[in-house]
Amino acid sequence: MGTQVIADPYPFPCHGELNAHDTAIIIIDVQTDFCSVGGYLDQKGFDYSLTRAVIQPIQTVLLAARSKGFPVFHTREGHRADLADLTSVKRWRSRHAGADIGSDGPLGRVLVRDQPGWEIVPELAPLPGEPVIDKPGNGAFYATDLDLLLRQRGIKNLVVCGLTTAVCVHSTLREASDRGYDILLLEDCCAESEPHLHQAAVEMVKIEGGVFGTVATSQAFLDAIAASD
Repeated sequence: MGTQVIADPYPFPCHGELNAHDTAIIIIDVQTDFCSVGGYLDQKGFDYSLTRAVIQPIQTVLLAARSKGFPVFHTREGHRADLADLTSVKRWRSRHAGADIGSDGPLGRVLVRDQPGWEIVPELAPLPGEPVIDKPGNGAFYATDLDLLLRQRGIKNLVVCGLTTAVCVHSTLREASDRGYDILLLEDCCAESEPHLHQAAVEMVKIEGGVFGTVATSQAFLDAIAASD
């Protein structure tokens, strides 16, 4: 067996060794709306400094992964300008929580595509050729071509990070698990609006021997790709 990431509850990937041929990095929704003043989470009254804290560790992982040739995928949550892809239930929930999707805010229309708040933060900006998945829901596989793009590239394993741990990150890794991907969650490269939700979401990945995947720190991943030379 070649290089694997030391993870809990099992080394990643579960079959074979870590390499850039069948393993991709997915960075979920590190958008201005989720980690800046005036954004979606800030309007809901949450501490956006918690979500901003993941930018630097993700940036470190991103630079290392790119240098080793790992495919990188980015996702953005947002809706069409006419809100045709926004369900009435989701709209009601956002309004009830104090951040009405589609309404005008300090960063433009809340969670609407092509608005300032919808953009990926500059520190993690996609490079030309890196796919960006625009999604109207929490999970990155819902109403998108993500699965098609991954399978076209022969991807079997996913290294997942981003925002927020209990919502879009967890929705995505659950969807990926049901589709047969092996998943590594980088716990220090994810964050939540409240720390206890982050910790609970991390622990939930590992239940039943890793029912949704396995968990490691970004340093464990960096060590593994460095050892794979």
